[in-house]
Amino acid sequence: MRGFPPPQGLRVTSDNWLLGPHNRWGFLHVRELARTARIARGDGPVAELEADPRDLGAIPVRVEGSTLRLSEALERTYTDAICVVHEGRVVFERYVEGMDPADTHLLMSVSKSLTGALVGILVGEGVLDPGAAVPDAIPALRGSAWEGCTLQHLLDMRSGTRFDEEDYENPDSDGVLIEEISGYRTRRRPDLPADTYAWIAALENDGPHGGRFRYRSILTDVLAWAATVATGTRFPELFSRALWSRIGAERDAEIIVDAAGFPVAEGGICTTLRDLARFGVMHLQDGEIAGRQVVPADWIGRLLHRDAELIGAFDPELLLGRPHACYHDQWWIWDGAAGVYSAYGINGQQLLIHRPSQTVIARMSTWPAAWPERLVAHAEAATVAVLEHLAG
Repeated sequence: MRGFPPPQGLRVTSDNWLLGPHNRWGFLHVRELARTARIARGDGPVAELEADPRDLGAIPVRVEGSTLRLSEALERTYTDAICVVHEGRVVFERYVEGMDPADTHLLMSVSKSLTGALVGILVGEGVLDPGAAVPDAIPALRGSAWEGCTLQHLLDMRSGTRFDEEDYENPDSDGVLIEEISGYRTRRRPDLPADTYAWIAALENDGPHGGRFRYRSILTDVLAWAATVATGTRFPELFSRALWSRIGAERDAEIIVDAAGFPVAEGGICTTLRDLARFGVMHLQDGEIAGRQVVPADWIGRLLHRDAELIGAFDPELLLGRPHACYHDQWWIWDGAAGVYSAYGINGQQLLIHRPSQTVIARMSTWPAAWPERLVAHAEAATVAVLEHLAG
């Protein structure tokens, strides 16, 4: 978006901003392209991140039979920004031209893990019960296909809800239609539900609740709906009060909302890189940061063991080479007992918690497509190289 006016073919619009190369500008200017609500940081002190810079850009990354420098791997994977916190100190931080530490960036589905933390806080306050049935938490869904589904089923992506987001290239898939309903992009289809509330209420099932894991973004939105009903508070204000204003965030965050004000909790939160890293440090420290307990330690502790049922319900093809992998409480668990788990978002977003090396890696990217396997492999190789280096 350079020039006054920008050339027609290079303009970033509500129709093209999710696709490369337009997303490199779009993910940093979401409030100009979609309807957003402010998530206030509050007026408390910033949780400082001490700096201990190291030249990680030169470490070797092995991928596809060759070796690259980390700096080259980051460039090849369209990494906009990365922050590595090791033993409480920022050891590596890098931004592409056009992004600086004050900029908020779209997190895509990393938003799910932030929403899961909010649910954990409300559970700790006695406001929500993971075992509660969805229609009991959201009376508007009584008599719907959500009968028999619990909040824990939503947290673990084990509901029987029919929702197809396997192919982000298919314009008729639910993963694409949600972009129109939730306000990510211009609405084109007049036959879609008026808002996310209506869509959730009309969804049907194609399997039993409590069955195998199937990734369905809409389930996180139902969790957000339950949280707002339980507290009588709009999601942006609730998220600010319970979480964002308490982690020592440096900047306000934002979230995309639809025409009815429904929050895109599954993929619409925008934060700065350092604030995302702060959230990760809080997780690494059992829910505490800057002397304040934000998320209950026992809620985070739920992630730190191997759950045979969740592992058995998981598709091992999704996290190859990790025999103890599963999905739990809105996180991708690499190995719970080892204390390694990650949040992922399409187009290359990640927040990794790695307790063995006391490391948090926050990464923001703009892959040209949603989930290109080659870029996934390259990004994973870069992450492993950093962890191996820091572990000595």
